[in-house]
Amino acid sequence: MKRLYSPWRSQYIATFSKPKKAGCLFCRIAKVKNDQKNFVLTRGKLCYAVMNLYPYNSGHVMVVPYKHTSKFEALSEEEYTEVMQLTARLKKALEKVSHPQGFNFGGNFGRVAGAGIDKHIHFHLVPRWNGDTNFMPVLSDTKMISEDMRKTWKKLRKEVGKGK
Repeated sequence: MKRLYSPWRSQYIATFSKPKKAGCLFCRIAKVKNDQKNFVLTRGKLCYAVMNLYPYNSGHVMVVPYKHTSKFEALSEEEYTEVMQLTARLKKALEKVSHPQGFNFGGNFGRVAGAGIDKHIHFHLVPRWNGDTNFMPVLSDTKMISEDMRKTWKKLRKEVGKGK
């Protein structure tokens, strides 16, 4: 079996090993309403979209239901629908802004499945380009993100707003 090592994720793991603020990060982001600081792209009735602070690629976004649950099956039909509709808007915005050649979309249900925040369900949309893996993570524990997150956030937020 071949293995793909991603040592840049050690920063992410170290961050979540530190003592945490009380409560759920996704619930705090939902309540705070400081979208620019928290990289929130848009808010819906039942979920919101936020950029991932530890992205696999530039433009890595997440769709987060407001409902605090770790159970996929606990979401309502309306929540499933809004998650998918918002994901479609994000995909369209990313295509316009970043011109990716493909996407990964999904959720990690449980810590052992890769969920860094396993108590609040969320879904990842990761833009992909042919050849987007490179030697930097292997040789220097560095992940190449091609654009400043603030700049990406501004472009995506503007574009996502057009999809309402």
